[in-house]
Amino acid sequence: MAAIAFPVSIQTFVLDRGSVKIYYPQVFGMQDLTIQQSINQKILQLTQTVIQEQYQQQQMAEFDQIVGSFEIKNNQRNILSLTISNYAIAKQAAHGLTIMKSLTFDLLTGKIYQLPALFKKESNYIEILSNHIKAQIKKRHIPVIEDFNTISSHQDFYIADRTLVLYFQPYDLTPYYYGFTIFPISVYALTNIINDDSPLAVMAANS
Repeated sequence: MAAIAFPVSIQTFVLDRGSVKIYYPQVFGMQDLTIQQSINQKILQLTQTVIQEQYQQQQMAEFDQIVGSFEIKNNQRNILSLTISNYAIAKQAAHGLTIMKSLTFDLLTGKIYQLPALFKKESNYIEILSNHIKAQIKKRHIPVIEDFNTISSHQDFYIADRTLVLYFQPYDLTPYYYGFTIFPISVYALTNIINDDSPLAVMAANS
């Protein structure tokens, strides 16, 4: 009988620097402390990277406020997938900007997965995923800024149970008011191209 894969324990920490208040997660209670430390370092690094992206994208040296949070999208079967986001509003700006990034870990090894690693090497995953997005744009009447052609090879994504979720930042695909554009795709619609060693294969398994 296979060992039960329990969810990893999550603790919330806060980075509080006056106008900057960022809540971020850290894992704890893992048997392998080296892997635990590696995962926590990568989460903290991404948290700091998203803050820096706010300064770069808005070309500001000072903000009225930066508020950050996180969401745990998947914490089962030794796969942890989460999003880190923050909202920043620059002084005298008409409105703020929210940035979201994500991480997907193998909790047994600490490995971070990028989109290409989820699919077989010779698969045309970019075209297949892009076609799913085109179909959803049409079905959901999503107001795109310009015609959508294709995702990038390293498109932002996270895993939520048996679903691969691709997403776009505000302004990348849709107007600002639409926020993040989210495209959920069932893993069962991708079984022919999923890498057998990827988290998608783990989530698609019946056991």
